[in-house]
Amino acid sequence: MGAVGDVVVEVDNVSAWFGQKVALSELTVSFNPGVTGLLGPNGAGKTTLLRVITGLLPPSRGTVTVAGGDPRRDMGVRRALALVPEDEAAPGPLTARQLVEYRADLNGVTDPAATARALEQVGLTDVADRRLEGFSKGMRQRAKVAAALVSDPKILVLDEPLNGADPVQRVNLIGLFRRLGDEGRTVIVSSHVLREVERLAERIVVLVNGRLAAEGDRRAIRDAMVDRPRRVLVRASAPRALAAALVAQEAVTGVTFEGDALTVATKRAGDLALVLPRVARDIGARLQEVRPLDESLESIFRELVR
Repeated sequence: MGAVGDVVVEVDNVSAWFGQKVALSELTVSFNPGVTGLLGPNGAGKTTLLRVITGLLPPSRGTVTVAGGDPRRDMGVRRALALVPEDEAAPGPLTARQLVEYRADLNGVTDPAATARALEQVGLTDVADRRLEGFSKGMRQRAKVAAALVSDPKILVLDEPLNGADPVQRVNLIGLFRRLGDEGRTVIVSSHVLREVERLAERIVVLVNGRLAAEGDRRAIRDAMVDRPRRVLVRASAPRALAAALVAQEAVTGVTFEGDALTVATKRAGDLALVLPRVARDIGARLQEVRPLDESLESIFRELVR
């Protein structure tokens, strides 16, 4: 986290609920210039937090300060903000150029070159006059990003912006977001994909069940999420010999038999992934199946909260 003077977005003890559903619970977190990845499983509260930050939703409790003001009441703050929502917010009959021009008008943008510049930033210049209803999901996402960029925001909030983008589009958008962060803008990008967030941001904030589960640089978050106790099911042609060889490995904390399969316990899943094929090859065993028993992203997030 940067110095206090660097903080642009401050979320202080914020809770948000809808009837009996608690979306955010006593959340305190801040965002500085540069790119911050907001990571969490679906339903973690990421979208609610982004709506609270942009002033679209009032917190049920706690305070949010953006650029020193209230995003719901301070027009100067609202002009400095731009949101790219996850949901389909782009009317199909409009062209990409019309969508960006509409957002420019809403934000009082007077620079005649702003629309063309925003479309160029996301690589839509050649198709700017095609209707959005004929665009792929990834292209519509880029059109929404262009519409957000047309007002030259100092704070850019993006909710799952890479959904639907093909690999080339992903690379280009990630490069764009990183450049914006390098320019000194505060860029907050949400995703439920760890690898995606690692490519986007040095700093990562992890939400689970509306609570802050972890925050730090991407190396620390990767270590927290990867180096946790795991159980891996292994089927091989020589299970007993393989079990004996694995027990001697530093990455392995235990091996048990379940029928004709081994269950290998480890606290260093990454190391086990490297060791297992080598050990099997050394003893002449053929690996038939290797499957994590508790490796879902959801379970890792939940473990982080505990």
